[in-house]
Amino acid sequence: MLEQTFIHIPGIGPRTERRIWKSGVYTWQDFLEANSTIIDPSKDRVIRHELERSMRHRDEIRFFQNRLSSDQMWRLFQDFRDRAVYLDIETSGGFQGIDEITVIGLYDGSSVFTFVNGKNLEEFEIAIASYDLVITFNGSTFDLPFIKRWFPHIHLPPGHIDLRFLLNRLGFKGGLKVIEKNLGISREAGIDGLNGFDAVLLWKAHQWGDSKALDELIRYNTADIVNLEPLMEMAYEKMRERLLGNGHLNDAAVS
Repeated sequence: MLEQTFIHIPGIGPRTERRIWKSGVYTWQDFLEANSTIIDPSKDRVIRHELERSMRHRDEIRFFQNRLSSDQMWRLFQDFRDRAVYLDIETSGGFQGIDEITVIGLYDGSSVFTFVNGKNLEEFEIAIASYDLVITFNGSTFDLPFIKRWFPHIHLPPGHIDLRFLLNRLGFKGGLKVIEKNLGISREAGIDGLNGFDAVLLWKAHQWGDSKALDELIRYNTADIVNLEPLMEMAYEKMRERLLGNGHLNDAAVS
């Protein structure tokens, strides 16, 4: 999808991008090799210049992150997924006036990494710095702002895809657990049905000495991040199909 994207070029919006595609030019290379005018001579020169820059910066997510709006960041997923991580945090929920991070989970597509307050939470700041793209559910309004307050000098990945808003555009409403159930994504026995308030209670139970509570909280958090991967894959394919269809552009598509 990245090399089929033209809206990162200044002056190119969704309509012009679709005009380029409908001319039979689907990729950067197609445009650069075209012998005929695509838009108009002067604008084509600018686009070619920008596409040459894009080719040079092809593997640098910051180059595209700075040129794409937040609602178009999904286009980066497939090309940067080997440097992507799924993230979710749990908090104390303001219980007894205390609002702190209790657990942070990271999942890179193969391994889960868990950071627990009072154990290894400070290691999260180093771990997250090795990724280029972070994928969350409602992270733009909750997880990432909370993390930035907790770690004021942290360097988060430059790219961020918030699945809450991406899935909403595709017609999937509600919270993460509701969407999972609607799509047939299940959770293991023992944590199925748990929610954010339960996570707060599990943390308090852990603090009060319940030896099993922390394990259950970590399993709950792990499900939150692992289940983001199939949701991201599905959303990416549906958004790509919405734009390009099965080889035929859909005039009713919404960028």
